[in-house]
Amino acid sequence: MAQDARGTLWITGGGSGMGRAAALAAASTGWRIVVSGRRRDALEQTVAQVEAAGGVASALVLDVQDRAAVRAAAQGIAERCGGIDGVVVSAGLNAPRRRWDDQDLGEFDAILATNLTATASTLDAALPHLRTSGGVAVVVSSYAGWSFQPGAGVAYSASKTALGSLVRTLNQQEAAHGVRACHLCPGDVATDFLEQRPEVPGEAARAVMLSPEDIGRAIGFVLDAPAHVRVDELVISPVSQA
Repeated sequence: MAQDARGTLWITGGGSGMGRAAALAAASTGWRIVVSGRRRDALEQTVAQVEAAGGVASALVLDVQDRAAVRAAAQGIAERCGGIDGVVVSAGLNAPRRRWDDQDLGEFDAILATNLTATASTLDAALPHLRTSGGVAVVVSSYAGWSFQPGAGVAYSASKTALGSLVRTLNQQEAAHGVRACHLCPGDVATDFLEQRPEVPGEAARAVMLSPEDIGRAIGFVLDAPAHVRVDELVISPVSQA
């Protein structure tokens, strides 16, 4: 595994799926990885996979909805690792009840809190360190954040669409510090996140979806772009997706 000492990368939702794939892809090009999430066992599995491939990683148990804990996490990472050079926000939530006539507003609040508010909290906490390093942020959004998808759900669609504006304002206001952010919009990806759909796709449907590794490579492309290059938005979808 290449070790080019690119810097420290903080990945939320790093215990599985796209977050784990991002950790493996970034570590392969020399990033030092810190993965956070709520499940210690899953995070430690990611760390073990990164280390088995020759990379450097550590785990941090964190609930991204706890704003004070997120801020403390960012400060702690910066102190231990000498700064934060990149952040990948990949924690997300949806629910099977997705229509106005059946949604639960408690679930609505939780989805927005995870997908939108926690993303803002994470970026805000990392931003002082990204300003210092001229760092890069990748916000893992959704195809539904780029193009209206009727089946994505009221709360999920609203939260992911808002991420586009979050990233655009970050780029516009922080360009002078060299900070770059990408609104990454994946189409269907075969991960455990599919379990949150009203009708869970079977093996045949999953076989033609994107893999987490596809998204990991896309994230790696954004992270490893030269400092003068900003990938404002990146949409990646399987050929099978309408």
